[in-house]
Amino acid sequence: MMSLNRSCFLGNPAIAGSSSPFSHSQKRRSASLKVVALVPKARTGDRNGSVVMESTLQEVKDESSVVELKSTVHGGVQDVYGEDTATEDQFVTPWSVSVASGYTLIRDPHHNKGLAFTEKERDAHYLRGLLPPVVISQELQVKKMINCIRQYLVPLQKYIAMMDLQGRNEKLFYKLLIEHVEELLPVVYTPTVGEACQKYGSIFTHPHGLFISLKDKGKILEVLRNWPEKNIQVIVVTDGERILGLGDLGCHGMGIPVGKLALYTALGGVRPSACLPVTIDVGTNNQKLLDDEFYIGLRQKRATGQEYAELLQEFMTAVKQNYGEKILVQFEDFANHNAFDLLAKYGTTHLVFNDDIQGTASVVLGGLVAALKLVGGSLADHRFLFLGAGEAGTGIAELIALEVSKQTNIPVEETRKNIWLVDSKGLIVSSRKESLQHFKKPWAHEHEPVKELVDAVNAIKPTVLIGTSGAGRTFTKEVVESMASLNERPIILALSNPTSQSECTAEEAYTWTQGRAIYCSGSPFPPVEYEGKVYTPGQANNAYIFPGFGLGLIMSGTIRVHDDMLLAASEALASQVSQEDYDKGLIYPPFTNIRKISAHIAAKVAAKSYELGLATRLPEPKDLEKYAESCMYSPSYRSFR
Repeated sequence: MMSLNRSCFLGNPAIAGSSSPFSHSQKRRSASLKVVALVPKARTGDRNGSVVMESTLQEVKDESSVVELKSTVHGGVQDVYGEDTATEDQFVTPWSVSVASGYTLIRDPHHNKGLAFTEKERDAHYLRGLLPPVVISQELQVKKMINCIRQYLVPLQKYIAMMDLQGRNEKLFYKLLIEHVEELLPVVYTPTVGEACQKYGSIFTHPHGLFISLKDKGKILEVLRNWPEKNIQVIVVTDGERILGLGDLGCHGMGIPVGKLALYTALGGVRPSACLPVTIDVGTNNQKLLDDEFYIGLRQKRATGQEYAELLQEFMTAVKQNYGEKILVQFEDFANHNAFDLLAKYGTTHLVFNDDIQGTASVVLGGLVAALKLVGGSLADHRFLFLGAGEAGTGIAELIALEVSKQTNIPVEETRKNIWLVDSKGLIVSSRKESLQHFKKPWAHEHEPVKELVDAVNAIKPTVLIGTSGAGRTFTKEVVESMASLNERPIILALSNPTSQSECTAEEAYTWTQGRAIYCSGSPFPPVEYEGKVYTPGQANNAYIFPGFGLGLIMSGTIRVHDDMLLAASEALASQVSQEDYDKGLIYPPFTNIRKISAHIAAKVAAKSYELGLATRLPEPKDLEKYAESCMYSPSYRSFR
């Protein structure tokens, strides 16, 4: 017989500390409970030096009594956690001792290097025998993985393989994504992420983000503290109500924050450990999901009104309380009625950014500024017609109006008059003003009602046609041909995602305009051959802006987002388009240079923040672009001691 008090259980912090699974009331019981403790061996230097001690708790009469342990050393496999000896109605304590060595190390995605662990690292960290004997470089691992990904013919299978890699080897995931960004961007983000969200319940294996639901009301701060990383700098959050052009996907919308933050790291260089994907689950109105046995969210209709507002208020308060004033919160894929309200409500109290409204606007404005080199004139010389008057449409329209106002010193109320929007009821005109949602009212101009898009094109005579409707194939042959008859080089931007929801394809745009269109889409299209010439369509992807924009805010310690920062980001993007790109008819630079583009955008955004007095990281670095590059996360393996 041997006697040990609680301090002897140093082999397991769950026992040694205040979080011991045995409460005082349990100790006082006259009961016989099975306990298994890991106690270090006497031999020093042996990492696996522990023996299993099987013990029985004897009756403890008072707080000061010691626990009597009958101990024997056994051979063979032991029921260390008491799972085999417990009946189904008994609780099992999930004890865990985490050490960055051995099997634990190769199961840790933050530190795992797979076959790239060196001979010395294998000896120092007890990896001998846990890996095959070969040692290979990270470069060879990248080559192997891209070959594996290419074997899959179905995009969703490629997505699943990439997410699996992210969960196994974080650095290899980002190295692969950075080096093959043009090939893999459509896999980890749009269009494939749309299908992934639709089938998220079926492909879900383990969580990549934080799920906050109505069940957590009153405990959101506690939920945030459950996330293992503490130094969070950017949160991407969705409530899943308007995922791309696919509608209400509820809790399955988590694919969007996960994908966006993967791009924050790969394209913008924000550390993965500083990124937090969040889905706020308030239910879904998608009956198909509610009836789906694999749906992972709350099975109820969406909460609205005060219940919804209170949950979001608690979340935003908890975020600032837990992470501080400079935490960037990016709203993603909220429905129109909530997106504008949230941005207006928290824009003055938090560092918030809505990618659907502001990010899309900045990307499109950057493309339009670049397009001026192909069509001539200034933005003020052009007339714009939008199909779609939601978050993206009105956001783009407003940023264009602000840029024209800045360039011409004309009030923004006047510059808006050259921008027209069409919604589901037709052209937005002043006679409809009373029935319009508040965010559409600034675009209600004097004109007779027009129902059809083609009639609006012929009446307004735009030089630029922009689609943000989420409705596929709405730029019909008649509409596109009308644009071609009005303009020598019509600018046609079919921005709705995913590919199936694009207003027209690249092939349609080039064919119907006899190859004269300057065309961009939201999701990628392959090159098109028309009358012996190959046309490469551009992609107005938000990934051009938000990673660099976010990096600029973070590295300068900015406390609020200002419209002038969005304008600065647009101008910075346009400046990165080379003459070679223009010669191909492109108005966006290739993604192969995206890290340098992001650093340039970050520098311009940070410079504007310092100019506006919104930056807190002082003194201001002399060379902001070099500073941005120095702040960027590198996915190259580190050597372990």
